[in-house]
Order: sequence, then C-alpha cells, then structure tokens
Amino acid sequence: MKKFFWTFLLIVGWGFAEAQMRLTLDEVLELALSENPTIRIAQTEIERYDYVKRQTWGQLLPQISLGGQINHTFIKQNMSKVFSLGGDRYTNISASVDATLPLFAPAVYRTLKMNRTQMESAVEQARATRLGLVAEVRKAFYNILLAEQSLEVLHSSEATMQRTVDDTQVQYDHGLASEYDLLTARVQLSNIRPTILQTENSIIIAKRMLKMLLSIPEEIEIEVTGRLDDMRDKVLTENLELSNDLSANSDLRSLDLQEELLTRQLRVANASRWPMIGLFGNFTLMGNNMGSFSMKDMSVIQDGYYWQHPLYAGVRMTVPLFSGLTKMNKSREIKNRIVQLGLQRQYTEDQLRVEVHAALNNLLTARERMTAQELTVEQAAKAYKISDTRYRAGAGTILELNSAQLSQTQAQLNFSQAIFDFLSAKADYDRLIGIEYEPVVKHQEP
Repeated sequence: MKKFFWTFLLIVGWGFAEAQMRLTLDEVLELALSENPTIRIAQTEIERYDYVKRQTWGQLLPQISLGGQINHTFIKQNMSKVFSLGGDRYTNISASVDATLPLFAPAVYRTLKMNRTQMESAVEQARATRLGLVAEVRKAFYNILLAEQSLEVLHSSEATMQRTVDDTQVQYDHGLASEYDLLTARVQLSNIRPTILQTENSIIIAKRMLKMLLSIPEEIEIEVTGRLDDMRDKVLTENLELSNDLSANSDLRSLDLQEELLTRQLRVANASRWPMIGLFGNFTLMGNNMGSFSMKDMSVIQDGYYWQHPLYAGVRMTVPLFSGLTKMNKSREIKNRIVQLGLQRQYTEDQLRVEVHAALNNLLTARERMTAQELTVEQAAKAYKISDTRYRAGAGTILELNSAQLSQTQAQLNFSQAIFDFLSAKADYDRLIGIEYEPVVKHQEP
C-alpha cells in the first residue's frame, strides 16, 4: 500500500518539475508514526512475543505423535543351525500412536507468567520507540523551519547590502563617496553570500533527514508549512510549571520490567526442581506374515498376516534429584543479574534527573533569550534605520552602517535560534517525562 501511494504521487507529479508534498507538523508526526521502520519493528516484536506465549501454552496441551514402520526380511535369522522361525521371506508392519498430557508442570506455569512480562516489556519498548521518534521528528521539523527562517533573514540582509552597494556606487560616481566606502560595501555583500550557500545546503540536508525519518522516497520533494517566528506566541503561552516526575519515563519503566522479567526467570529456574506429573498412553498395531509354526511336522505354515494391537496408558511422575549443581548456579547467576540491574537503574535515574533539570533550565533560558532578543531586534532595526539615514545624509560612515546591518541580522538570527532552542528543549523534555503525542482529531463538517 505504501509503495502504491508513493508511485501514485510520482505519477501525479510527473507533469510538474518534481512531485512535492506540503506537510504540517501534525501530518509529519502521524506519517512518521505509521511509516517509520523502527515503529514497524517494535510492532512485530510485540507479535513475536505473542507467538512465544502461544508456544508455552502449547506445552500444556496434549502431545500426540504418529509413527509407523514397514520392513521386509530378505535373509532370515536362524535360531540354531537347524531351527528358525518364519518363512524364508516375511514382512513386518507396525504403526503406533503416542500421547502425553501434563497434569502438573510448574515450570510451564512460571514460564507463562514470564511471557506476560516479556509482552509488557515489548509494549514498553514500542512506546519508547514512539517517544524517541516523535522528539527526533519534531526537532528535524523545527530545524528546517530555523534554516528557512535564517535564509529569509540572510536574503533580506543581502538585498539591503545590495541596495547599499548600488547607492554607494552612485555616490562614488558623483564624487560624494570614497573608493574605500564602495569597496567596503562590496566586501560586506560578498561576505554574506557563502553564508547563504551554507544555509541553503543545510536546508537540503535537513529535508533529507526528515524524509528518512518519514520513509519518503528521495525523488519526492517536501515542504514544511509554518514559520518559526510565528511560534512566538506558543513559546510565551507555554506553561512552564513542569514536573520532574520520572514515573512515566520509558527507560526506567523498561528497567523495572527487566527486573521483573529476571525475577520471573528465577522462579522458572526454581520451578525446574519440582516434580512433573503427566499422563501417557500408547496404541500400537503390528503384524507380520512369518506364518504359523506346526508342532506336528515342525514346519511353517504360510497363513497370511498375524495382527496385534496392544494398548496401554498410565501416569508418569518425574522428580529431579541431581543435575550437577547447574540449577543452583543458574539461580545464583540470575540473582547476580538482578543486583546489577538494580544498580544500573539507580544510576540511570540519577542521569535522567540531571537531563530533566537541564531541559527545564534550557526551556526557561530559551524563553528569556527570546524575550530579550525580541527587544534587541526592535532596537537593532531602529539603529540601522538611523545609521542608514546618517550615511545617506553624509553624516555617518560606511563602517557604522555595516556594523548596524550586522547587528540587525545577528539579532534576527538569535531571535529565531531562541525559539528553536525552546521548542527543541520542549521535545527533549516530553521524551524524558514520557509525554506521548496525541494525534489531532479532525472533525468533519456536516
């Protein structure tokens, strides 16, 4: 279905320069959660453990096997030099049905509980995959917006610098500006062009990264909707009374499930020391055409096949007595792993608390930087306007104008960067705390 969709999109876009998709943030996230290979791998892992659980259940069901054998004797075996049984050549035919049914299997019961824990662990791993993918996709989306916003600012600065060069050229032709002013303006214009090329290249790389996360073919071009500066209100209205509760953190949940899984494994190992009780039965049908032995003349009479059909059933109990201390050492090994996992969990929790505090600090710092940079952008724009007026009136220098232009450009870039840092820190925070993405419900108009 996925290949058909991409093929259809390419066919539809064949008449244009290239097929193109315009995606919002919600569309990007929903596409990633449905098409990314890591999500599919996580889902198949859940299915795998479901099959493992069914295998364990199968051990409690009757086990029935059917066997058969046919053999023909070409040279008979003599019991003595002058005495043998059967004719010169005869055929043996046998068929049997064996059946067993466990009545008391403690290791199997413990394994079933362990399988449920394995399933829960697989579900949690799938959740961790979704959380990580959502954070990664969000940052990739914001990175494209940042690069496009930066490119827009740089193009605006380039246009302003080009206008300055043109005006300085006119002034130079009329003897109102020096050659130094003209060269300085041209150098300023030339210096910004490599930055523009680098930013354009970063946009291409960022889009390729996003297409990889969305499993979109390379031939299809994508465009993201929205502007980073338009998210200013979202940053200002974001509630920063955030919690540092790690109870929903996927890493800690996975470690807790691993510890529970090891505990289940220990119980399975201990249960292997208990007796096992089960029913068993066998039915065999066998026959041969050796013939009957006549006691009168001590000869063999060929009278067809002789058939037998024995049937037996019973109860079997198996009690493990000694296995070379392997079961005891197996239990000790699992207990050692439980201790290691407990230490690892404590260390991981300490690390995560540091990361959460860092994410909260980054959120606060980024919002304060954005507020400060917003004022700086206004001041830099006003300063540039004054410098431009002074330069055109002959009261200012080209150096003063260039400095004001650079300050304005840098202030605009810093403002966009502050918004990006806030949104990226929020994505990291949601991943650490375990806040899952909720798809937007689209209401259809009646």
